Amino acid sequence: MPRIRNWQDYSFFRPTEDVVYNYIDPLFKEVANWKLIQTHWLDMIRVILSIKAGKIMPSTLLRKLSSRSRKNRLYQAFCALGEVVRTIFLLQYISDAGIRQQITACTNIVEKYHHFLDWLFFGKEGAITENDPIEQEKRLKYLDLIASAVILKNTVDISLAIQVLTAEGYPMQRRTLAALSPYITRHIKRYGDYVVDLKNIPQPLDSAIPLPQQIFESS
Repeated sequence: MPRIRNWQDYSFFRPTEDVVYNYIDPLFKEVANWKLIQTHWLDMIRVILSIKAGKIMPSTLLRKLSSRSRKNRLYQAFCALGEVVRTIFLLQYISDAGIRQQITACTNIVEKYHHFLDWLFFGKEGAITENDPIEQEKRLKYLDLIASAVILKNTVDISLAIQVLTAEGYPMQRRTLAALSPYITRHIKRYGDYVVDLKNIPQPLDSAIPLPQQIFESS
């Protein structure tokens, strides 16, 4: 479910021309094209089943359909169906505060992760200059590897800090932990030399990651 900032700028599609809504009728500027959807319904089902069966990639299908979108009736049928689905979603979005809160919370987490990746990928301002697909894939995989390592390190450090605070008698509740994030960067030095000590074996994760049991008992 996407976060839609300017939902009022989108066109809402009413089911028929004679339908009128109280208070929100000005939002409905178009009418759903049910005839086009019904005509190509079986074709759309075949396309969906082909994607589900792995016979065609969604990206390949979109590229073929959009290459001649104004003349391709199947593409237009998918667009008409999408307009109906989007209208239903927009009505739910503006009428349900819980959905808006859920979408905002999930989107914020994703955006924080992307900012975290941008911070780590500081070389050449995060641009991949190689045209070789293999080298491009390597850079993306290396970025994921570094990000995962930093997240793991932050998670272990946070867990150890919570264990120490709990042992010292400081109360720790679930809602406090919910505000913590593994995307911390202020303690990381991006520039300079790094010395890797292979003899410095970290402690087992099963002793570093688990949180004190009393946190969950008191929540």
